Amino acid sequence: MATLPQQGRVEWIGVRPARGLAMTALTRVTISPGLGLEGDRFRGHTASKRQVTLIQQEHLAVIAACLQSGPLEPALFRRNLVVSGLNLLALKGKQFRIGDALLEYTGLCHPCSKMETILGPGGYNAMRGHGGITARVLESRNLALGDWVQSVDWVQSGD
Repeated sequence: MATLPQQGRVEWIGVRPARGLAMTALTRVTISPGLGLEGDRFRGHTASKRQVTLIQQEHLAVIAACLQSGPLEPALFRRNLVVSGLNLLALKGKQFRIGDALLEYTGLCHPCSKMETILGPGGYNAMRGHGGITARVLESRNLALGDWVQSVDWVQSGD
């Protein structure tokens, strides 16, 4: 279970400028310990467990299917990063890199009641089990669309 040779890829980056405002899509962003993504409303400290939120791109289609709708825009899910090609749950208990930034898995990112309003009736239940993960930032760096996502264990042993 410790082996995770797959690499994911950043497909979408978004920040929430203030409570209740729509997400702003970005092509690149600075990520810092205790601050998360520059421009995001998150204001925590280095021990905060929810500095960055991630969701799998593959799950967006599953959620849309559960809602019997067409494709859904990543901003609707209110997560910071959409990643493809990697099972985010396999990062449990691991540190991982996105580009040169170092993050640490901290937990599941459960849907909130806003999903019922944003996605429509059944939105909350459609997201259950597909809400993604939360992470803490350990090392500051810039992130960009297309950056690789991979477990630190694999990066070190795969060199």
